[in-house]
Amino acid sequence: MKSERTIATNRKAYHDYFIEETHEAGIVLTGSEIKSIRAGRVNLRDSYVQVRNGELWLLNTHIAPYKQASRQNHEPRRDRKLLMHRREINRLQGKAQEKGYTIVPLRLYLRNNRAKVEIALVRGKKLYDKRRAIAKREAGREMERALKDWQR
Repeated sequence: MKSERTIATNRKAYHDYFIEETHEAGIVLTGSEIKSIRAGRVNLRDSYVQVRNGELWLLNTHIAPYKQASRQNHEPRRDRKLLMHRREINRLQGKAQEKGYTIVPLRLYLRNNRAKVEIALVRGKKLYDKRRAIAKREAGREMERALKDWQR
């Protein structure tokens, strides 16, 4: 039985990108980082994933310092290595090199007390795509309200 607890989500990614495919990756952390993650002190807003020398790296993710760690604390925005199979990394790298694609983290969660990151291959939205998504969401809400009133 797998227990899973979401710690942080990157809601801005859902707004700014079309999500093509998602993958799960492990993350290499220090002791104070995992304790801070369990406390829920993570921000994925401006983070992204980069391929360097055939390895995936999570960049610009803010994990707040753990107060009880004293001098052994970590750097909040350091680069963190992601763990995936070589074949998956090569495939993601090939697709990310195409024009308009990038890799971003969608959420950070704990599965069986191990930190995992859900990363996605994404394509950027234009302004008119964002407006269309907002209009569609508003129309759906309006229909729900009308249906709710009609049932009364």
